[in-house]
Amino acid sequence: MNPEQIPQLLKQVSYADPRILPEDRQELQGLAALWAGVLADVPAEFAMWAVGQHYAESPFPIKPSDIAGRWRAHVRDRMNRHTGTLEPTRYPELDPDDVAGFMHTLRTERHAVIMGQAEPTPLKAITGAVPDDVQERLDRLGQYIPDHAREALAAYRPVRAERERLVRRGEADPLSVPCPWCDAPAGHACRGRRVHPSTRDPETKRQGGRAPHPSRIDAARTAA
Repeated sequence: MNPEQIPQLLKQVSYADPRILPEDRQELQGLAALWAGVLADVPAEFAMWAVGQHYAESPFPIKPSDIAGRWRAHVRDRMNRHTGTLEPTRYPELDPDDVAGFMHTLRTERHAVIMGQAEPTPLKAITGAVPDDVQERLDRLGQYIPDHAREALAAYRPVRAERERLVRRGEADPLSVPCPWCDAPAGHACRGRRVHPSTRDPETKRQGGRAPHPSRIDAARTAA
């Protein structure tokens, strides 16, 4: 705002708080100069709007810092939603080597976003959508692992490799059923089990990786 716009702003404030306008002319000029200094970067229309917003939310007298604070929050909000970068397709006439022209265009764009003359340009989200032609090729391939890849991975996933070996040989897979001895759920390796020396109650160790218990093998054969 410029100093000439301040009297109109103070008059609007006085509708809600008549005490804002001093009777002494010199005092009024000093007050106007103070407000003009604080609101130098705030557009007049925004300042008028901020006065209405303040008295809609607060019963306390407004200060120029209240208006300036709302303006800074407004600028921060719009710039946080703006990429702040120039897209060549939007400015085909811009020379990439013209640094001065680039900076001028960037400042002009940001000013337009701040002043509400242009909408913020958010970053384009990266989506997980797969193009139709790519998805069609994936569907034709099917969900499988080639034999050479399966063999290469066998050393790194021995439990899975052993289950696949049993299936190929037509034998029962013990991990396809829960273990009746250690209570390991289906798909998980058996766990150790011991009798607690003080209570003599069965106690299950939570470490996995053991060979299937015989009762589990029998249960898998029965289920098969």
